[in-house]
Amino acid sequence: MYKLTIISVFIISALITMSSGGCGGNDPEMGIGPVKEVKIDPVIDQNLVAKGKATFEVKCATCHRVDEKLVGPALKDVTKRRKPEWIMNMILNPVQMVQENMIAKTLSMSGQYPTPMTFQNVTQDDARAILEFFRNNDK
Repeated sequence: MYKLTIISVFIISALITMSSGGCGGNDPEMGIGPVKEVKIDPVIDQNLVAKGKATFEVKCATCHRVDEKLVGPALKDVTKRRKPEWIMNMILNPVQMVQENMIAKTLSMSGQYPTPMTFQNVTQDDARAILEFFRNNDK
């Protein structure tokens, strides 16, 4: 009887972990990092787009292009493939994302992008502006 109770507790615990998306409630589509929710206005903020474009050109353009694969993936339609939270967490927390996020890890391990993304010393506001730049490109 005692073994059955321990086994039952173990199974229930495993089911709870699986249903919450993994350890710590990690939702692969949201990513791992400081961004838990992004409020998106349907109207694209052109001031944020300009700031995001400038930041992208300084911090990201060495490895990324919008329309072509470079060291990193082409970013055209990224806002159609990924949730805003995932995009911002990838910008803000790339090392942990590649190590622990199923989607980022799969991209990294595919062999298409052998150079891991590094943190580029951007703020959460910078990441939000880059997201708006991507949204503008993807409209």
